[in-house]
Amino acid sequence: MSAEPDIDLLSPLQPIIGKRAADALSAQLEINTVGELVRHYPRKYVDRGKLTDIAGLEIGEHATLVAQVEKAVLRDMRARRGKLLAVVIRDEKGAQLDCTFFNGHKVQHLIHPGVRAVFSGKVGVFNRKLQLTHPQFEPLDETDEIRPFISVYPATAKITSQEIARCVRQVLDMLDDPSDPLPAELRRAEGLAELGRALRRIHVPESEADFHAARNRLVWDEAIGVQLALALRRHATSSRPAAPCPLRPGGLVAEFDERLPFTLTEGQRAVGTEIAADLERTHPMNRLVQGDVGAGKTVIALRAMLQVVDAGRQAALLAPTEVLAAQHARSLRNLLGPLGQAGELGAAERATSVTLLTGSMGTKAKRKALLDAQSGEAGIVVGTHALIQDHVGFADLGMVVVDEQHRFGVEQRDALRGRGELAPHMLVMTATPIPRTVAMTVYGDLEISALRELPGGRSPIATTVVPLAEKPSWFERVWRRVREEVAQGHQAYVVCPRVGGDTGKADPDADLVDTDDPDIGADSDEGTARRPPLAVLEVAPKLAEGALEGLRLGVLHGKLPPDEKDTVMRAFERGELDVLVATTVIEVGVDVPNSTGMVILDADRFGLSQLHQLRGRVGRGSAPGVCLLVTDMPAATTARERLDAVAGTTDGFELARLDLELRREGDVLGAMQSGRRSGLKLLSLLRHEEIIAKAQVYSADIVAHDPELRGHPGLAALVGEVVGDEERAAYLDKV
Repeated sequence: MSAEPDIDLLSPLQPIIGKRAADALSAQLEINTVGELVRHYPRKYVDRGKLTDIAGLEIGEHATLVAQVEKAVLRDMRARRGKLLAVVIRDEKGAQLDCTFFNGHKVQHLIHPGVRAVFSGKVGVFNRKLQLTHPQFEPLDETDEIRPFISVYPATAKITSQEIARCVRQVLDMLDDPSDPLPAELRRAEGLAELGRALRRIHVPESEADFHAARNRLVWDEAIGVQLALALRRHATSSRPAAPCPLRPGGLVAEFDERLPFTLTEGQRAVGTEIAADLERTHPMNRLVQGDVGAGKTVIALRAMLQVVDAGRQAALLAPTEVLAAQHARSLRNLLGPLGQAGELGAAERATSVTLLTGSMGTKAKRKALLDAQSGEAGIVVGTHALIQDHVGFADLGMVVVDEQHRFGVEQRDALRGRGELAPHMLVMTATPIPRTVAMTVYGDLEISALRELPGGRSPIATTVVPLAEKPSWFERVWRRVREEVAQGHQAYVVCPRVGGDTGKADPDADLVDTDDPDIGADSDEGTARRPPLAVLEVAPKLAEGALEGLRLGVLHGKLPPDEKDTVMRAFERGELDVLVATTVIEVGVDVPNSTGMVILDADRFGLSQLHQLRGRVGRGSAPGVCLLVTDMPAATTARERLDAVAGTTDGFELARLDLELRREGDVLGAMQSGRRSGLKLLSLLRHEEIIAKAQVYSADIVAHDPELRGHPGLAALVGEVVGDEERAAYLDKV
């Protein structure tokens, strides 16, 4: 289909659909080009052959029907402030049904007598009459009336699905079929429709088979775009030379193994062997080690860092918070003993040293840490993002360990990896188990190792949901349970979602709460407004004066000065505090074996993986742990289902799968897009695992034969469309 002037996917919309419509699409949906509009796919279809008749409706069913508005009256609501729009609709057979719309003044201009629309909602009853309460609706035009399927688009209050559909049809009438970026042999092998047909049929399907085939083809576009970006990144990383660090017989690794007071698990030995082999190569290791809470990742990382130090080079460990960085530095020194005391009395003959570097250190301490790193005197440097700063130099950086990968972006990893002529080896660790599709899609530039077994000596953790909505008296029992743990000589954590003491500034721990979870910060499932989240600075004094009076309480959160954080954490580690009231700064890395109690207040405001991480702070010694998830959310809500899931299993890999099912996939996939507007519309990590796996194989083969995509300009453009031109350029610049 041709047109004058020629229209392609890069053409601006205004000359085609007019200024008013183009401005609305730009302002409301950030859609500015033909390509962006035709990639704005319908979110569902209404099959005219499967519509419900009003006369056949039953209470409780979810109905979709086409009807005309007979009457629409705006009136005051009796029980609360605001306006209600009372509507009567009539279907083609003459049956009538009542509909009510809250905040009726907002939809009055769309729902008025004579309008035909698709109404969709749950059938209820009021005053002995069936009705739809605040149903979804999509006005229809004459074109919709003759089509077997009505396409319903993601829309806003200021631009309706009907208006978007009209713009899409205008564009499709003028658009020539675009050149297809997918190689013909790939399309034949997978039975994929050509791009032009897929784009037309996803918007204007003639049958169910049409939109299924179109959607399948367009999912492949997104999967290939993502996997090509990751394949380009893998190629760029591996093409830089790295300093080989062969395992040295009789070196620090061997001495460390001899001094270990426990035996490595089979999984630790297997992953250690993979890493040791990676470090001996002349291209950089780029490996992710995932393991459940307490699986022993720190020991794996330390053995790898010692192998690098044995080869005469340095290792850096990057942690997301100062609390965790300081904890890591102490843990490494404790594990190494005399092997980590170079320059001190009692040091082993071939000892190295561990240096801590954080942004808030005093001038004198920071100057010494910088000098130790620059001179090479520090074999292992532990720090926060301060390590990424340009003024931080290393004598010979051979390896970077990134702890809790999900807290760092690709750019932060590359800031350390890109220094010097030789690329350092990269080891990434996470205690948040990752489902296979997430690993292939978000971490597809990394080789992946998994630690699935826990070291011996870990104690069981009993997790219980404390449902205050049904059993408010249990709250008192929570604090008695904490006292029981302390009476037995143990310690406990109380975790709150917020710091408190608000001064108008952003809460420093707010970004540590898992806002990827769809329920966090939202109203309850019933739609009622919720109170603010509980805060450390409000809860701690109440506990000290009330339920936990007489116990030694400490407070830890992101607003404390770094030296105070360290002082509090050290006091808790030494057993000088009974209870630590904290935010999620204790979520990862904190290891106090004597801690057996964990109370998480407003537990429904945290994500599944975050709850699992917090729970992992207890039961790390010989005594069993107890974790109490306190919530005021009622039974049968989504929030309670999530908490019941955490209470039902301690398997982090199982929870990771469930977490993926519950959270917004677009946010997970968006993690690889550096905050830009997502080009991923259809790809599902749950439903498209097989396609993602195949796309990974195809992409690896394409990049192996054409590492700059010079022979595949359409694929290069597809990568830019899906993950961003700036990221694609960054990958190719490193080749």
